Amino acid sequence: MRYFLVAGEASGDLHASNLVKSLRTIDPEFEAKAWGGDRLQNAGATLTKHLSELAFMGFAEVAKNIRTILRNLKQCQQEILEYQPHALILVDYPGFNLRLARFAKQHGIDVYYYISPTVWAWKKNRMFQIRDNCKRLYAILPFEQDFYAKEGIEVSYEGHPLMDEILAYRSKNPQNESINKPYIALLPGSRKQEIDRMLPLLVNLAKLYPNYEWKLAGAPGLSEQHYNQYLKDSNIQLVFGQTYSLLQQARAAVVGSGTATLETALFHVPQVVIYKTSPINFFLAKQLVKVSYISLVNLIMQKPVVKELIQEELDLTKLQDAFNRIVNDTTERARLISDYRELEQLLGGGGASYRVASSIYAYALQSQSS
Repeated sequence: MRYFLVAGEASGDLHASNLVKSLRTIDPEFEAKAWGGDRLQNAGATLTKHLSELAFMGFAEVAKNIRTILRNLKQCQQEILEYQPHALILVDYPGFNLRLARFAKQHGIDVYYYISPTVWAWKKNRMFQIRDNCKRLYAILPFEQDFYAKEGIEVSYEGHPLMDEILAYRSKNPQNESINKPYIALLPGSRKQEIDRMLPLLVNLAKLYPNYEWKLAGAPGLSEQHYNQYLKDSNIQLVFGQTYSLLQQARAAVVGSGTATLETALFHVPQVVIYKTSPINFFLAKQLVKVSYISLVNLIMQKPVVKELIQEELDLTKLQDAFNRIVNDTTERARLISDYRELEQLLGGGGASYRVASSIYAYALQSQSS
């Protein structure tokens, strides 16, 4: 069968690529086109638009690039109509993908939405758009099933796909417990504006601790030159494509809010979570977004497992204090590891990607034969 996937961000590209790998083992007639990143392409989908052309973050940037976004939307709609997939698989990226879902439904194309938008935080009406336009929604956070159920909407929860990725990595790269974990990992995010606002502060933090090795995980959509304007004369080494290797050997990490906070926790690395955006974006978000935490770790656990430093709270003094605790306080480090193990239990074991792919294939096969 033909599949068309749309993943507009790096984390979505990762999860979509694992779906594609599973679909290829399940469907003997598999073929797919995609809007996404390198992982989707390497998994076996034919890429027609790279996510580096799609990732616009924040109200101001979206407004500034609205013409480009609308052109992209029209182009994607046209490609979907020409390809006529048996299943359109939309991965997160709701501002763009929910418009595609409505369009596809109007043209008789079955839509499967993978990774629920954060309707529990803001834009609750999106859950009804999904209900009306999608054949099936697959959530990846354990509390989302109950949230939707209260509105009379049935969703599938098959576990979190990150467990698959990390378990697979660990099986191929068993950790040597004798390693003295010499590195401090820096993961400031995948978007240019996040890095521009937070990387100078991380450079200053690293200078305060010259006895540690510091390694920065570069985002695939950004060039080495972009990072180097901040890293010159610093003690930070820039690495690309080695995030899991870095986390497996990291003593501690400073992590931008996003999927990386969960990855860091699943590698049992003590972390501080940071986030900073433009004042206007932050003001608007405060009016619209109603959540107690910004990190996935704290959201899933429903308690402050990791320290979060957001916007004005993110300064060098507070960051240094939080960093000292996760590096030097043995009690704090032990508490974090204990909470991380509880988090793993909530997320379930491996196999989430395969279970979701199997469900999509079964629904698509049923639609094709009816």
